[in-house]
Amino acid sequence: MKITGLTVWQKTLPLKKPYWLSGGRLKFEALDSTFVRIETSGGLVGWGEGCPWGETYLPAFGGGIRAALALLAPVLLGENPGDIERLNRAMDQALPGHPYAKAALDAALWDIAGKRAGAPLFELFGGAEGEGVAVNSSISTGTPEEMVALINAARAQGYRTHSAKVGGADIAADIARIEAIEAALPADEHVTYDVNRAWVPGVAIQVMQAVSGSARGWFEQPCETLDQCAVVAAQTTQPIMLDECLHTFGDHLEAWKRSAGQGCKIKPNRLGGLTKTRQVRDFCVAVGWQMHVEDVGGSVFADTAALHLALSTPVENRLASWLSHAHLVDDFAPDEGARNRGGMVRLDGQRPGIAVEPPEDWLGQPAATYR
Repeated sequence: MKITGLTVWQKTLPLKKPYWLSGGRLKFEALDSTFVRIETSGGLVGWGEGCPWGETYLPAFGGGIRAALALLAPVLLGENPGDIERLNRAMDQALPGHPYAKAALDAALWDIAGKRAGAPLFELFGGAEGEGVAVNSSISTGTPEEMVALINAARAQGYRTHSAKVGGADIAADIARIEAIEAALPADEHVTYDVNRAWVPGVAIQVMQAVSGSARGWFEQPCETLDQCAVVAAQTTQPIMLDECLHTFGDHLEAWKRSAGQGCKIKPNRLGGLTKTRQVRDFCVAVGWQMHVEDVGGSVFADTAALHLALSTPVENRLASWLSHAHLVDDFAPDEGARNRGGMVRLDGQRPGIAVEPPEDWLGQPAATYR
């Protein structure tokens, strides 16, 4: 079986309401997503999606994916889609770096692999660990009262794990937010304080030490760089979850060697696809880190692809996953894929591959085709 063609679509995905990163620094109102379909001589097709969270969150943007696909498509045409790791190396040789631009192609190759094997993707990644994966809410930054109200609303939707956005130069405001959330949080719920790298080390240390007697949860990406996070980790006692500063396997290795955190978020779009994310996942399991396995952004397709990897991750290493599609206006498959059902996602074990596909009438006219 050979790859005979690739079709590319651009799709704008409006958010239900504006989304602010920690400290109100960056505002997002829509996502620019790229969908890819790989066709084969055997009649199987594989789907992929690449969706950065805007243009200012990470060094990635939607237009960059589509520009890169013009360079990467010739690398795949005529090749065996089952040679996934070899094709990843070939893409890296043709276009060094730019991992986000390769994630959709890698997902499509895995979708074909699952369909070829007649198995859901989580079986190819090691098999299901438990019956489902917990999902976490995403709580926008605001006043203490506003954030507690958002957590209460999320609880009504079944969420028992929350990601609360904090961060900025106002130390007193962040302490007040954290203390209010801790006072209102039931004993059986969990929270991660997601700073999205908004603190400098001095502020991070002051806030984390001030709430050290009450804060039960993780602090996520307190500072911009791995170096800065390592400084904070050496001066505080709360567990640190690393995210935006980790782009490669080497970054994760360096973070572990420096004890810069006790866990991380691993996201296929940031790391370059499911293949490389699985390699990082296995490393984190080996060293005893805990992980949120989810994607940067996108539709229910991107969420479902990432949740297959999450479901195959050992329960003791797996933390809750976030669902980007819950924030979107459009939903092309309301009853399919990774869905919040009482705070849990349970994937379809009967359908092969990623098991959800965007309809062409929803996608519209292709942006490019390669044969």
